[in-house]
Amino acid sequence: MLKRRLLSRRGYFIVYDSRGNPTVEVELTTEHGTFRSIAVELRDGDKTKWGGKGVLKAVSNVNDIIGPAVIKANIDVKDQKAMDKFLIELDGTPNKSKLGANALLGVSLATSLAAAAEKKIPLYQHIKELSNTPGPYVLPVPFQNVLNGGVHAGGDLAFQEFMLAPIGASSFSEALRMNSEIYHILKNLAKEKYGQSAGNVGDEGGVAPDISTPEEALDLITAAIKKAGYEGIVYVGLDAASSEFFIDGKYRVDFKNPTDDESKHLTGKQLADLYVKLIKEYPLVFVEDPFAEDDWDSWTDFLPRVELPVVADDLTVTNPVRIRTAIEKKAASSLLLKVNQIGTLSESIEAAWTAYNAGWGVLVSHRSGETEDTFIADLCVGLRTGQIKTGAAARSERLAKYNQLLRIEEELGDKAVYAGRNFQKSVRI
Repeated sequence: MLKRRLLSRRGYFIVYDSRGNPTVEVELTTEHGTFRSIAVELRDGDKTKWGGKGVLKAVSNVNDIIGPAVIKANIDVKDQKAMDKFLIELDGTPNKSKLGANALLGVSLATSLAAAAEKKIPLYQHIKELSNTPGPYVLPVPFQNVLNGGVHAGGDLAFQEFMLAPIGASSFSEALRMNSEIYHILKNLAKEKYGQSAGNVGDEGGVAPDISTPEEALDLITAAIKKAGYEGIVYVGLDAASSEFFIDGKYRVDFKNPTDDESKHLTGKQLADLYVKLIKEYPLVFVEDPFAEDDWDSWTDFLPRVELPVVADDLTVTNPVRIRTAIEKKAASSLLLKVNQIGTLSESIEAAWTAYNAGWGVLVSHRSGETEDTFIADLCVGLRTGQIKTGAAARSERLAKYNQLLRIEEELGDKAVYAGRNFQKSVRI
């Protein structure tokens, strides 16, 4: 039973994300304690405060509208579907624009935390029960973004994320150790080759050397993997985030260069050829967002050309309608799941199972502007996604998730398996 309004000590509840911008923390109190969840999105746009990135409207929505309505409805916190249905109807818009997906999500996730406490079980077990996920628990492969490009870093590199993929490790803790070792070697190699500033990190903790091509990035990472002694054990994941450089119908892979060389303006077919070349030459295990969010033809033409997972983020934005369209068009084979794109836990579970039922994999993801909230660590275990990406082995807002997974691994012991090379089909292990 809810005991009081969702209200902070100061009348509003603002905390900060990893970019130093304000975001919303929802506090929900029952007789079993106080439960907090941090969400992002819905900015105020008031340039006089936080450069327009304030969240006072979302906080007000929680305090003045959502909180009192939830208390009045007297919904059992163990009934997640009822709570989420109530929140969706309270907002009443298709994209949760009235109250804000961040405000609704904070309440939704805090509800699940309170329910797990009331049931006296871990959050991941509660999520497993909510989602009717079968079989043993699965610890995910930590896909860690160790080299940043695109809009998340300086230099001319268009592709946004290069991730370590320790699919050959025997456990989650071993995978994390391998990634950590490679990360430190990579920083040293980057500084040796590109200067001391190359050891500086981008938005998600990865190094950000001044390089121009994906080949340079992959050469650096594979050299670090080899030097660490993990060839054939640790692979690489690539997130191109191509919507960022899709301009006037062409993929401008030189978009960060002030001169913007027109010879590097590629068609979807030419960009696909580049990916195929990279896949042949480097140990890639997946490609995320290879094409822009509405370039459906390029997606559907590319998928049959490769055997590795093609992950959809911008294409689907965890939206059930777009996910079903992508499935029907055979545009991708894996879903990037971001809970704050969709607004409630129930909808996130539905999105995951829509993907699973189509034979897709599901990759749980953080956001670039992150907080210390660890919910997605329990989510990926509860849903048996077998894969998570939440930044490099650096910066506490990233490590909070990995450390939570280490605790879960220790708690579960032999009741859990590591996804490893089965990461794409972990729900069917």
